[in-house]
Amino acid sequence: MLYEEVINGRRSTRGFKDKPVSIEVLKEVLALATRAPSSMNTQPWHFHIVTGDVLDNIRKENTERNVEGVPPSREIRSPLGYEGVHRERQIEIAVQLFQEMGIERHDADARQDWVLRGFRQFDAPVAVIVTFDANLKDDDISKFDCGAAVNGLVNAGWSKGLGAVINSQGIMQSPVVRKYANIPDDQIIMICVAMGYPDEDFPANKVVSRRRSVDEVATFHGF
Repeated sequence: MLYEEVINGRRSTRGFKDKPVSIEVLKEVLALATRAPSSMNTQPWHFHIVTGDVLDNIRKENTERNVEGVPPSREIRSPLGYEGVHRERQIEIAVQLFQEMGIERHDADARQDWVLRGFRQFDAPVAVIVTFDANLKDDDISKFDCGAAVNGLVNAGWSKGLGAVINSQGIMQSPVVRKYANIPDDQIIMICVAMGYPDEDFPANKVVSRRRSVDEVATFHGF
């Protein structure tokens, strides 16, 4: 693919084929992702790639604990709630997804089922747990660097025919993730990326989020 095709074509994938992803393809994707820039070349990221029984166990216990009301235990701070235009954009994409999925506003069961899919990493065949070095926990730039690597990960995956969705629902219960993915104590869990071959018949995969134009987001000085 051309670079523009990857960037303009990629979208969040929330339905996957029941098809394994080979370790060879994943290594190719990760090799591209780790070309991401980082502050002073610190490269603070680590990737824990899980599938099979390991991923199934994480899905099961993450879901059970969340349904039972166990408080979330993410290891980085979560948003306290969006307001204003940020809330409007959040609602806009939710409306698009629910419309494609045929989920009515007052259908509590269908909405709950959608939430459970997030707890299960959207039933993807692979999940990539992204961590960073714990001795960098109190600085912000390492998290920015990991974001760059995750952006590289999802775009590289798309270029290889893989869909992905970045989600924090799948790591809400961090002790579960630590236990089954064997995360070392000197690493902080940042985010999860569900990945696999997109199911083109899954309705939500048709959704393309609206992006603000360059004129809306950019201010030019001195031109």
